Amino acid sequence: MGLFSQSVDVSCAPDGQPQSLQWNGTTYAVCAEPLRWYERRQWWAEESRAPLGSGPGVVDHEIWRIQVLPANTSGQEPPFPEPLTLDLTRHIRSGRWRLLRIHDALHPTTA
Repeated sequence: MGLFSQSVDVSCAPDGQPQSLQWNGTTYAVCAEPLRWYERRQWWAEESRAPLGSGPGVVDHEIWRIQVLPANTSGQEPPFPEPLTLDLTRHIRSGRWRLLRIHDALHPTTA
């Protein structure tokens, strides 16, 4: 699993769930139900204090785990037989998305 932070463009359904993303010049479609959770961030290292009662956006990161396949617009087989599993985060205030983790499904195994 790779861990990093890279900006990605994400298109969402009206309920806020990711539907597709554009990353490294390729458009990917979400092919399974996404999962969402929140993780604590080190807000004390980034801000002088967190307002009382703060939650998502100040204290927590919204994380989405999605499975995607390259969008198939030319009728060709997708380059990956298995979906890619990615973790994304959305900055609550700005709405910007970042790719945080690429899981091992990205790299096909050989025998």
